[in-house]
Order: sequence, then structure tokens, then C-alpha cells
Amino acid sequence: MARAILPSQPGLPKFRRARPFSSEEAHMNTPVCLVTGVGPEHGTGAEIARRFSEGGYRVAMIARNAENLRNLASKYEGARAYPCDVGDLKALLQTLALIRTEMGAPQVVVHNALRATRGSILAMDPDDLEKNFRVNTTALLHLSRETIPQMLEAGKGVILVTGNTSAFRGKANWGFFASTKAAQRILAESMAREFGPKGIHVAYFMIDAAIDPPRTRPILAADKPDDFFAKPAAIAEEMFRVAHQDRSTWSFLVELRPFGESW
Repeated sequence: MARAILPSQPGLPKFRRARPFSSEEAHMNTPVCLVTGVGPEHGTGAEIARRFSEGGYRVAMIARNAENLRNLASKYEGARAYPCDVGDLKALLQTLALIRTEMGAPQVVVHNALRATRGSILAMDPDDLEKNFRVNTTALLHLSRETIPQMLEAGKGVILVTGNTSAFRGKANWGFFASTKAAQRILAESMAREFGPKGIHVAYFMIDAAIDPPRTRPILAADKPDDFFAKPAAIAEEMFRVAHQDRSTWSFLVELRPFGESW
């Protein structure tokens, strides 16, 4: 698979190679992108991993399903599987340390993992709120704390967070999810304001759409036309573009929705 030239901008490296990197060259010269929540092929997390791989990155993929990660790693050049439940914070820290050892410090971090529970706040177990918070918000905190120091040393880096409309409004039966996504957004904004002036670009993607998941679409919305859905590959393309914005025009809040979405 040929490697694409990264967009020209002062923040991140670009290159094109006519031959594969040796392991030593790859470790020294190829940027690393870390992606959490890498689910089945053609889903959002997998498409993000694929796009950054095709864009010239080695990709550290984190998710719970080890078999799926190994399958994707066999298809994406320079990608490695790191099975981990990001809600297990001790395991997450161990995994991040392993990634630094085996691949080096990530220049781009994408937090795409999420946990969502639905139901009345009177009926649900309060522990579910805590579990949602660990995956959606506390994991983002640890991802940032474990990668920002190296980004500060380099004077550049990117942290992207996958969000949705729940980060901006509470709805009946979605309180345990929305409250943690709102906290996630505010944490990301605080990071952007603190570290943006130091060269680290933090962006939050508010996806106002039903995403087209190949595996579950026939169950969820088989009668809907293609235009009803946001395409995972298109989301990944926009994330890659934002990761390479010129420093003079950085985005923080990026809203994505299908052209026919009512908003």
C-alpha cells in the first residue's frame, strides 16, 4: 500500500517513501497515531485507524476485542493491536506505557471509545453513571496526561475527541450518558485553552447524526436511505483533515451532520 503525502502544515511531519521502512527507520521517522474504540472494520474507529495508516502513520489501536484488532492490524500498514478496556484505568495506563515502549510517543491521539447506558435515572444503577464517566471522560484525562508531556517537549501534537449531541443537551432516559459526554466536552475545551498556546491542537467533534455501522444498520434502521446516515469513512477523513490544519486556523468544535439532518 502506498503511503500518502501528509498535508503541508507546520505542525506535523510529512513524507513519501518508495520502499517500506525498516523497523528502525519506522520507529525513528514515522509519526504515531493512537486510536481508542477501534471496532469492526468499516466502523468509525476502524476507519479512523485506516485513514491515519494510509496518511503515513503507525497506528496504535485500542479496543476490547483482541481478535478484531488483530484482523485490522493485518490489513492496515504499520498498525498494531493493543487489546484493552479503557474503562479499566489501571489496564489503560499499562497499555499506554507499552505503546510508548514499542511504538514511541503518539503525535496524534483520538479518543473514540464510548460507553452509553439508557433508562430512567430512577431505575438505573448509579454505578452505570460512574462506568460511563470512566470510559467517556476519565479515560480521556489519562490519555491526555500520558501523552501531552511528550507533545509539549516536541512543541506540537493533536488530541481529537469523538462526541455527539448528548454533549450539549440532556434528554429523557439519556441522563447517565449525556452528563458524561458534556463533562468530556468541557474537559476537552479546558485542554484546548490550556495547551493550544503551547502547540497542542485539541478538537471536539460533535456528530449530529446516525452513523452508518455496517454490522448493525440492518437492525437499527434498515428502511432508511443512505443519505440518512453519516459515513464512518467521511468522519475519519474530516478528522484527518482537522489534525493537519494550519496553526493559523485551528478548529475546536467541529459539527458534522448529513445534509438532510434537521437541526
